[in-house]
Amino acid sequence: MQSSETLIWIVIGFIGQALFSMRFIVQWIASERLKRSIIPQAFWYFSLAGGVTLLAYAIHKQDPVFIAGQGLGLVVYIRNLYLIRSGRHRADA
Repeated sequence: MQSSETLIWIVIGFIGQALFSMRFIVQWIASERLKRSIIPQAFWYFSLAGGVTLLAYAIHKQDPVFIAGQGLGLVVYIRNLYLIRSGRHRADA
């Protein structure tokens, strides 16, 4: 029988995976609507939310490979959101 703490962390892991997977659905729907491949801003937000949640899970599991992978991914997601935001500011100027 699993402890309630173990069950909570399994749920956190699945939530992170679901958030991470949602980005592909968002990208697919946006691309289908425009009939061309695009990556919408929501893709990066789901990437960030899923990555943070999966990083918490990886830290709890003490998995250095998973921690490194998710940690480096977060840098990419944050950078892309920054570039989107700074591009909008330049366009407004």
